[in-house]
Amino acid sequence: MSEKQPLLNTSDELFVDNTDNEVNNQLATNSFLDWRRCFSGQKNADDYKKLNHDTEYDEKKDLPVGVFHLFRFADRLDLPFILLAACLLVLHTICLLTNLVLFGQITSIFATESFSVSCQQRQHQNNSICSLGIELSLANDARLHKLCHNSDIISSSTLTPFVSSFRENIMKKVQWLFIIGGIMFLCCSVEYFNWTILVKRQTSRMNILLFRSLIQRNMAFFDMNPIGQFNSKLFNNIETIERGIGFEFLTLLGIILGMISGIILSFIINWQLTLIMLCLTPVIISPSFLFSKLTANESINELKSYSKAGQIVLEVFSSLRSVLSLNGGKFERKRYEKELDSTRQSSIRKGTVYGIFVGWSSLISYITYTVGFIFGSLLMSYGNDHILNMSDMLVVIFIFAQCTRYFNTIGPFFQAFSEAQGAAAPVFRLIDEALDASINETDLLEEHISDKDQSICDINGNIKFENINFIYPSRKDVKVLNNLNFIARANQTTALVGSSGCGKSTSISLLLRYYEPSSGRVMINGRSVTDYNMKQLRQNIGVVSQEPVLFGMSIYENIRLGKLNATGAEIEEAAQQANAHNFIMKLPNKYETLVGECGIQLSGGEKQRIALARALVKQPSILLLDEATSALDNVSEKIVQVALDRACKDRTTIIIAHRLSTIQNADYIYVLDKGSIIEEGTHKTLMTKEGGKYQTMVKSQQMKRMIDDDDKDDIAFKDCGGSDARPKVLISSLFFLLLGLLILILRFFQYTAFAIAGSKLTQRIRSKAFARLLRQEVAYFDRPENSSGAISARLSSNASAVQEMAGTRLGFICEGVALSGFGLSFGFFFNWKLTMTILFPLIFQSMAVYLDIRFSRHLKQQSGLILQRASTLAVEVMQNIRTIKQLSVENEILRQYSQFIDQILIAFWRPNISASLPYGTYWSLESFILALLYWCSLILIEKNELALHNTIIVSAFAMFAFQSLRVVGMLSRRIGASITAAEIFFDLFDRIPTIDNASTKGQQLVNFRGEIEFDQVKFVYPTRPTTIVLNKLKMTVKPGQRVALVGTSGCGKSTIIQLLERFYDVTHGRLVSTFLSYGQNHLLDGINIRQLNIQWIRSRLGLVSQEPILFDLTIAENITYGLENIPMEDIIDAATKANIHQFIQQLPQGYETRVGIKGSFLSGGEKQRVAIARILLRRPKVLLLDEATSAMDSYNEQIVQQALEQAQTEDSSRASLIIAHRLSTIRSCDLIYVLDQGHIVESGTHTELIQQRGVYYRMLATQNNL
Repeated sequence: MSEKQPLLNTSDELFVDNTDNEVNNQLATNSFLDWRRCFSGQKNADDYKKLNHDTEYDEKKDLPVGVFHLFRFADRLDLPFILLAACLLVLHTICLLTNLVLFGQITSIFATESFSVSCQQRQHQNNSICSLGIELSLANDARLHKLCHNSDIISSSTLTPFVSSFRENIMKKVQWLFIIGGIMFLCCSVEYFNWTILVKRQTSRMNILLFRSLIQRNMAFFDMNPIGQFNSKLFNNIETIERGIGFEFLTLLGIILGMISGIILSFIINWQLTLIMLCLTPVIISPSFLFSKLTANESINELKSYSKAGQIVLEVFSSLRSVLSLNGGKFERKRYEKELDSTRQSSIRKGTVYGIFVGWSSLISYITYTVGFIFGSLLMSYGNDHILNMSDMLVVIFIFAQCTRYFNTIGPFFQAFSEAQGAAAPVFRLIDEALDASINETDLLEEHISDKDQSICDINGNIKFENINFIYPSRKDVKVLNNLNFIARANQTTALVGSSGCGKSTSISLLLRYYEPSSGRVMINGRSVTDYNMKQLRQNIGVVSQEPVLFGMSIYENIRLGKLNATGAEIEEAAQQANAHNFIMKLPNKYETLVGECGIQLSGGEKQRIALARALVKQPSILLLDEATSALDNVSEKIVQVALDRACKDRTTIIIAHRLSTIQNADYIYVLDKGSIIEEGTHKTLMTKEGGKYQTMVKSQQMKRMIDDDDKDDIAFKDCGGSDARPKVLISSLFFLLLGLLILILRFFQYTAFAIAGSKLTQRIRSKAFARLLRQEVAYFDRPENSSGAISARLSSNASAVQEMAGTRLGFICEGVALSGFGLSFGFFFNWKLTMTILFPLIFQSMAVYLDIRFSRHLKQQSGLILQRASTLAVEVMQNIRTIKQLSVENEILRQYSQFIDQILIAFWRPNISASLPYGTYWSLESFILALLYWCSLILIEKNELALHNTIIVSAFAMFAFQSLRVVGMLSRRIGASITAAEIFFDLFDRIPTIDNASTKGQQLVNFRGEIEFDQVKFVYPTRPTTIVLNKLKMTVKPGQRVALVGTSGCGKSTIIQLLERFYDVTHGRLVSTFLSYGQNHLLDGINIRQLNIQWIRSRLGLVSQEPILFDLTIAENITYGLENIPMEDIIDAATKANIHQFIQQLPQGYETRVGIKGSFLSGGEKQRVAIARILLRRPKVLLLDEATSAMDSYNEQIVQQALEQAQTEDSSRASLIIAHRLSTIRSCDLIYVLDQGHIVESGTHTELIQQRGVYYRMLATQNNL
């Protein structure tokens, strides 16, 4: 034994996956309707009709979370990170402002020198003294020069064309630019690494706290909330929050601080012009807040729609075999697309708001230039007080221009932050509700039991139900228990019997405190169960349920869940007691064998024995057996029954049973009906009550066991200058204003169009991926990496990653690339040599972008696998929350989940160091480029290869190009994640399934007779290639025959049905079908099942499985699942035959009642009868019954058995293939095959097999002695 490891349609219209054509047609039809529908709130005419009251627990309107509240999960260890981030951010801001001041001063020097050169060239034309003009002051030079009102010439007798101070001033500032660049690189790199680690720590803690909050909720919470929404909040919402407050928020914060500091500096330089320009603040700030609020609200709606779509994904792929056998692929794709459609509308509205915001930001940018130059020229023109000189005017305008430029690019970062506010609202609410004792089981996660609770540790005594009334919170109109009173005495065995839905399982739920009674008390040893510590209570109760629940881990770890500190010897002993040890040791990896999602790799009997071992290993004081042996073959059942009888000794035991023969030795028996006790006593006393309920039930079952003298008993079935100069300035400024208005309109349409395109692309990808997944063979989903939880995580997170680069962000990137191209083109036009100097830095920046994308892609790949494992665990836990609570292993599950989240955090460190370098490059490269430009400008000017005025123009265009590319680089850093996500989708789209579930190829037989032949069939499961399941199997099912398959658990019976349904294909040999072609008037034999159309063949098979699978739809929709246009009369007829119509009629909403996730609102028997009605409606040519009546009481079993027999006989050519453990139910079959280790060891009729006195006879004899 290894060391302990961490746990961690049957209509002729078949489903055809013409995804691309359908989507293209839909897009062409709906494109012009999107805006109207989005903003009017109009729903599609064919939206689902709300059949039930909205019972979602979180239906309240979630409000976006405040800014500071987003960081509420920072702890003391995060304080140094926060302080360091604040210091670095201040230093970063100071460097940015210094850059702006130096840029303005250098520009002023070049502008003054340019005017000076022009003055020298035309000095001989202007000897008169200018009386009026604009005073020009060279930076750091006290000399004044005048620009005449009627000319563009500077008059000065003291300024030489090229003084040495000019070069000295420029070089000093160039040196400072280099120094600032180096400081910014170090500062921003450390700043990025520090901040992202800080955010990752908080979101990891947030994720764990959310999971903790969910697993401690009471069962009523899970009854009223779809499980899939929780998985979406755990991963989609947390990822959105991390993106919004991580790198994007860091950039946003730097921009905002830079803008505020810039305004302060502008006040210091010239408060008059600054004050004038600040009048624009209201028109800048107000739209930002409005944009933030609208975006956050739409994000909430969008994430809610995604969570509903995610619930469909989980439901479909966790019940895939049922979906495929019922040809439900087309229906499920339509259902999924309807949820995606509401998501697309939210995305379009969000994109439209974003377009308005970005357009408005652009307009404000141009208004800034307009206001700055108009009022700046006025302040320079009037008075002799030198209120403003050119240098100061340019610096102030550059600061405000930079602020508006930042404001122009703030959109994507602001949007991400607003989305984080919206995503955090439901997450924080769920976490905060963890303190509400009315909806939580808070003591479950306590590591140590208090002294008070320790003092109440005797959980072995009489169990008393006193005047219990109970109504499920999700079904308040149905009273389940009605004044229930009974006592289960200590160290005795008490049995509860009665028809399905009478309240037997509900009683166990109250004892385990899944729910609290509406009135009355449940007591143990004279104390109310509410006095006991809930965790301690459940740890002392062992439960074996009718439907065994296993988790996607090894057999060893599944058994260890019963007792976390169990030794290997204890686990083996428990397995031996449950008769599981022998089959486990035959597996290749023995106890380390992975059972697959929900134990899919094991047979029903094998799963039940593992579940039984899990209950026995804890050595409980109280044992609850809910049809514990229903899935076992007769040999295993006898051995396990002996083990159970032994385990029941000196224990308080409650047995729920339909098969009354198993409870005849019970010390006391209670008969329930409609939630009350109607009879009680021992088996003997109850049998003396003539006409009593119990006696009638026993006689009904005994009638089925009466056979010839040689026959034996059995069991039944189972499952962002002057007066002349001012007019020129005014005209130019107005031109800026008109240009801004034009850009406002253009950007509105640009980003709205990108939002529509991005949302439709995402919808198309998700829809196509969903459809493509439905086409994959079942073996594809047997792999751990393709579990329903992993698929749900991939569909949501990968599609979101693609959408990030396909929507408004893509528009921003395209615009930035285009603008940088234009900037460089104009730079080359004015001076190609100077422009060439920027190419190397731009290439360097492009390399930084590439590395950033690569690093983020690597991080996505590295953390993606761990994230899938965490998602798989979360899904399994939420889907089987009852089992988790019964085992009381919440702490262990939380530990495993926390380990996965911690692994993601650890894997984040090293790639994050590499990713911090490109971020430092983004911010520091501007200083280096400016320094390089002006340095090279001096060299070119000295060589007379560059005019002074062209220096300013080329520098402006070059910096314009660089800043555009810098924004592109920052926005493109998530391209890596998008590329990785796209590759995953493309791999899925290109994958050719070995069995195409949506294929239109293959024959559709004219008259399918129903004859089936297995010809030397050999089969191994793809995930267990060394274990032979079927070994040269040869058997035939003739039309009209009723053929039974019997044998021990794991002998291959259910595998035969899976091969018929083509969930798998045979490894060797042939599975063939026979049909009659009227067109050729002769019999064609031996058609290989692979040559038949897969949907057609499934439409001719009717499968009722051992474990009934229902979907979160209405009862009527479940019965007609996979079919279209079915009259209500046919639905009622099928329900009547399955003995479920009367029960449905008693429900307040009748056939429109929703059944919950996997039919959780119904009892086991009720679910099975709905499943049988679903098959009876189809009138299949071949009935496949896999323990179809195992969940029913004797009365309903008899009626349903009659319905099944009628279904088998109403069409004389209808064949039936029956899997049974109770041999009396197959006595009348035309042929019985006895299987052992994957091949036929005996065959014949019941009588013939009895006469042979072989394996079948011994099985029958063993069963009779139970």
